[in-house]
Amino acid sequence: MNKTISIIGGDLRIVKLTELLIKDDFKVYTYGVENADELTESKNLIKCNSIKEVVDSSNIILGPMPLSIDRKNLSAPFSEEKIDIDTVIEEMSNKNKTFIAGQILDNIAEKLQKGKITYIDLLKREELVVLNTISTAEGTIQLAMEETQRTIHGSKILVMGFGRVGKVLAKMLYGIGAEVSCEARKDSDIAWIKAYGYTPVHLSELEGKLGEYDIIINTIPFLILDENRLNYIKKDCTVIDLSSNPGGVDRKAAREKNLKVIWALSLPGKVAPLTSAQFIQETLYHILKEM
Repeated sequence: MNKTISIIGGDLRIVKLTELLIKDDFKVYTYGVENADELTESKNLIKCNSIKEVVDSSNIILGPMPLSIDRKNLSAPFSEEKIDIDTVIEEMSNKNKTFIAGQILDNIAEKLQKGKITYIDLLKREELVVLNTISTAEGTIQLAMEETQRTIHGSKILVMGFGRVGKVLAKMLYGIGAEVSCEARKDSDIAWIKAYGYTPVHLSELEGKLGEYDIIINTIPFLILDENRLNYIKKDCTVIDLSSNPGGVDRKAAREKNLKVIWALSLPGKVAPLTSAQFIQETLYHILKEM
């Protein structure tokens, strides 16, 4: 296995991953994490002074998760510098580089392809997605406890979407005594929801049910709680949206209706950065072995 890697940007998960890689005898070149106090001097940690230096130091380049917040610069909360994505791509182009990051948008993927850069989206790796559901679900429950005046036990909670996150989240909520309902549109999912002992809500009957819940948690990655559906939600209901940009809730309409909406992105990195880093490390090693 190649034990040299370059890391550009990233949140606390990537900082923790860097520490794990160094402990595992990797030589790690970094850029865009200079303000991370956890990264102390080490013979296997080389802090680079430019994008060119960090890119040229290894054929494996690891970027942030998610890759970008503003679609222009790499996500780099531990750096004062704006790291332009196009500049990074330009430095990697035609140099036999492999770029690994999370949530690589289509327009960025096109630029990577034009530069003949092999790229891998970590958030499309099944093993990482499944493992991340654990910390996402735990973080969601933590948010619900902090942001409501009720106990989870006994609360009527609707989980919208019965994919990976929805399944794990519903199980955890049910285990601590919540009255769990799950929304789905497929008849097969409705059958599984019944089999698990939750209350099924078909998409076609959603409007008539929304007013029953103390907490609504959305996992569906498109606008599902639009202005019309928001009219049915109780004023004291807390809505937690786990879906990626642009989100599954009309937040402008929710503000106008004085509804409490929490858009909770990248929960694994916020609530369990070390565990998330271990999951990324495991997935990264799978990728390196495949290469």
